[in-house]
Amino acid sequence: MGVTTIGLDLAKNVFQVHGIDGDGKVLVRRQLRRGEVLKFFQGLPACLVGMEACGTAHHWAREIAALGHTVKLMPPAYVKPYVKRGKTDAADAEAICEAVTRPTMRFVAVKTVDQQAALMLHKTRDLLVRQRTMLINALRGHLAEFGIIAAKGPSGTKAAIEALHEAQDRLPELARRALHGLVDQLRLLGEEIDRLEARILEWHRASDVSRRLATIPGIGPITASAIAAAVPDGTLFRSGRQFAAWLGLTPKAHSSGGKDRQTGISKQGDGYIRRLLVVGATAVMRLARQDNAARCWAAKLLERKPAKLATVALANKTARIAWAVLTRGGTYAAPTAA
Repeated sequence: MGVTTIGLDLAKNVFQVHGIDGDGKVLVRRQLRRGEVLKFFQGLPACLVGMEACGTAHHWAREIAALGHTVKLMPPAYVKPYVKRGKTDAADAEAICEAVTRPTMRFVAVKTVDQQAALMLHKTRDLLVRQRTMLINALRGHLAEFGIIAAKGPSGTKAAIEALHEAQDRLPELARRALHGLVDQLRLLGEEIDRLEARILEWHRASDVSRRLATIPGIGPITASAIAAAVPDGTLFRSGRQFAAWLGLTPKAHSSGGKDRQTGISKQGDGYIRRLLVVGATAVMRLARQDNAARCWAAKLLERKPAKLATVALANKTARIAWAVLTRGGTYAAPTAA
């Protein structure tokens, strides 16, 4: 067959294929069971294969690319405009086939197994941290029902647990069992989070890119390893601003009729890395008023803008510096005083 471009709509068991030749003529439009996918691509000459960047997409991209095909992943939001009418697997595969040929389409880099494993550590840690926060809120709320009030934060949690042990003789037996169950879960979660962070630190130390990113103020091992694993190829972004926009740290445009309007940041893209950058920028802002040339820009911005707005602006700048380190190599060099 003279198939040159294929759109593959991924699924759990039933996959949809849409293939065209160099003139755009449809040559293949069929369904494939999961076990038939690789056999189908083994019988084809090398061609361009487009897929949406969704669950299992990186796995299939690696498997199909190993057969000699060129595989490109696209954000589903960028493929949606090419769906002509209705929502069917065949229409989705046709839209994918059309979108992958567009010269202005933006693509997602295919991650390696090692990078996906590192991101899995991050996502698991993030999940456990959220669960720990839920347990702490539940513990504080239940204790408040018996007149035991604790402050927020790690010190407040420790004080709440100590108050529970001191007042357990005055609490009903059912309440004691429930509250001690929460405390036991908190202890187990804390130990597992510590183990995950230790593994993330090991990966960070073994990655040259991650170590170079950690030289940037406001980026520590957690943030550096997350960026290194999530962005295998920084050249996919034309500029640092485009990288910051991918993270959702740039203003959202809402312009019409020649009137330019910009609202808050778009908050699109990778919310996990965006949150890490904002947290790191918050830490840098605490020291921004010190006599340090690297923090001079942040200190001047604080004089004109609210602290939270300046923090997000600093996170945007940090993202642009990170893109420069990713694409140009080297480490961060603090600007010299004028």
